[in-house]
Amino acid sequence: MDAAAPPNTGHPRRWAILGVLVISLLVVVLDNTVLNVAMRTIADPKHGLGATQSELEWAINSYTLVFAGLLFTAGILADRLGRRISLTVGLALFGIASLVSAYADTPDQLIWARALMGLGAAASPAVYAEVPQKAACPKDSSPPYPSSRSMATANRAQHSMSTATAG
Repeated sequence: MDAAAPPNTGHPRRWAILGVLVISLLVVVLDNTVLNVAMRTIADPKHGLGATQSELEWAINSYTLVFAGLLFTAGILADRLGRRISLTVGLALFGIASLVSAYADTPDQLIWARALMGLGAAASPAVYAEVPQKAACPKDSSPPYPSSRSMATANRAQHSMSTATAG
């Protein structure tokens, strides 16, 4: 009565793929936390940038506005160009903009760098549609499994809602 084990139907590197996606999401989300912690220092004219209340608000909201505004466009580009390219370019752009914002000399530089970070972050979540496809869905997936495009749309909507409510 030994039942044969069901065949492994997931992608062979599904755990490595999941690890990369989790770390990339952590980087994008963690950045807003770092900015919120640094607000007092950024506003300090002696040790920080001397940002006004309005400039602090723009520093937070420029990221969110660009991210939410370009999320669906970046998702469409990721569907057409490829998710790996989208993730790589998005994280590289996010990293460069994060470095620029770390060495900003004025509040305006910080605001523009944060907007550029939003552009890089918008390109990254398009790959999260890969998770159900690579991790659990069989290669011959038929309708109980959602399509890649519908999962991408659902994941983008969920991520934009969580970002909008967290910021």
